Order: sequence, then C-alpha cells, then structure tokens
Amino acid sequence: MKRISEYAAETEAALLALNLSGRTPSSLYAPIAYALEAGGKRLRPVLVLMTVDAFGGQVDEAMRPALGMELFHNFTLLHDDVMDNSDTRRNRPTVYSKYGANAAILSGDTMLGLAQELICLVPDAALRRVMDVFNRMSIEVYEGQALDMEFETRNDVTPDEYVEMIRLKTGALLGACAEIGGILAGCDEKVCAKLHAYGENLGIAFQIEDDWLDTFGDAATFGKPIGGDINQAKKTFLYVSGMAAGTEEAKALQIAMEMPAGDMRVKTVTRIYEKMHLDESCRKASASYSAKALKAVKSTGLPEDRLESFKYLLDRLSGRKK
Repeated sequence: MKRISEYAAETEAALLALNLSGRTPSSLYAPIAYALEAGGKRLRPVLVLMTVDAFGGQVDEAMRPALGMELFHNFTLLHDDVMDNSDTRRNRPTVYSKYGANAAILSGDTMLGLAQELICLVPDAALRRVMDVFNRMSIEVYEGQALDMEFETRNDVTPDEYVEMIRLKTGALLGACAEIGGILAGCDEKVCAKLHAYGENLGIAFQIEDDWLDTFGDAATFGKPIGGDINQAKKTFLYVSGMAAGTEEAKALQIAMEMPAGDMRVKTVTRIYEKMHLDESCRKASASYSAKALKAVKSTGLPEDRLESFKYLLDRLSGRKK
C-alpha cells in the first residue's frame, strides 16, 4: 500500500487535471478553483483510495469518485461559510468573503453537480450501491447542518444530542468515503458496514478535536482565528458538556457566553473551560471515538500490515494542530 501522503499527492494532481480554473463562465468556476487551491488534508478522497487499496481494489478506477467526495465536502464548506458569515478559512478569505454570497451559493451548487457527476463514474455493477450510500450520506449531512443551526437558539443541548449532530454533519461523509471504498474493492455488506463505522467514528473524533483546537489551538497553524466558536456562541462539545454539568460554573459559563463578542469573551469562557477541566474531557472523548474507529476496522479481518494506513489516520488526528 502507498503512504497517505502519496494518496493525497495523487488527489491534488487529479484535481488540477480537472482544469476547473480554465472553464467558463469564470464567475462560476473561479470561486471553485479558488476553494480547491486552498488545499486541506484531502482526508475524504484519501480514505476512499486507501480503503480500495487495502482491500485489493483498483485504485486508479476509484480516483474519480474519490474526487467527487472531495468536491462534495468543499461544496458544504462554501455554503457553511455563507450561513456562518465566515470571513476566513485555511488562513485566507473564504469564497463568501472574496466573491460574495451569491457566488458562494451558485459555485457551491455547481460543485455538488460536479461531485455527483464524478461519483457516477464507477463500474455499472457498483453504481446502485455507491449512489445509495452517497444519497443517504448527503441527506444526513444536511440534517446535521440543520441541527447545528437549531442548536444556536437552544441552551439545553445535551452532549448526546451534540454527538448525534456531528455524527450526521461530519461522520456521515467520512463513513460514506470508507464504505464506498469498500464497495469499489468488492467487499460484502458486512465489511462495508464496519468500514462505515470506522469512518463515522473517525469523523466524530475529528470534530470533537476540532472543537478543542478552536479554543486551545494556535491560530497560525489552525487556519482560522482562535475563539471563533466562542464569539459566534456556537454549541461545541466543550460548551454543551459544561452546560450539562448544571453547576455554578455552568451558570458562569452561560453568563460569559452572553458577553459582547471579542477577546474578553474568549478569555473568560476559556478560563471557565479550564477550571471545569473541559479541555481534558474533550481530548478524552476524541480518543474514545478514535478507539471505536480502530476497533471497527480491525473487525473486518484486514491483515495487520494493511491496517497501518487506518491507524495512521487516527494517530494523525490525535494531537493535531490544524
């Protein structure tokens, strides 16, 4: 099997080969090219490719659906930035900030169409199963985003509700990537279900870690301002866990979150998180879901040497800085 970096490099080359920056009208495709040029971990297509490789499938034939999953992911980011009024992503202006809301919406819609087009380019024998997974995943992602927006006006969100939201919004896509990789490699439904569980738990762990990074990470490496979730009063694993405690500190946390947005709010909320040891519990929760992911992929019976890439993704998640 190849290294994760090799799958990522091949993905970058294949994205460039799509020549999206050369398409017209430029007002539609330039924002798409700009979004993809920002790079990122390419975790979704890497997961498709490495799963196909691990289970003996044809990696070259999996590249187009892998690209489709990356385009779908970036489509959701374009629309999320509009809904969140986000100015910065990956250390530079968002498409929403640079090109405007209309361009972000329309270019995002186009990315979804391109994603579907690429994902359909699988062998006919696998097409129905792949599209069933993709369509189910798409709806789950939208449901997760809807819950995320609903949570903005609620102060009684429980940790379990929050985990379900991120399972839908983040875990569903990674689960689908692993499952589609299994389908393309010819795996049966039981193995594909275990692969889905690996990706889903990886996604939950990834998002909980992302919540921690937004408060305790370094802005230079994280790619967006630290404390953004606090200033936007977003429900995160840290916040909902703190509020669920029902203590005097929880009351102080709610009051602090109602302070005017700015450095003082961020510092005050962060201090309360630390006092409640929520920074530690957040990292432990991320590690717990990582362990569930590893258990799921091990249960497929994959030989130890072929498990290394799956372990590496989990290790890369633990203690990441961006």
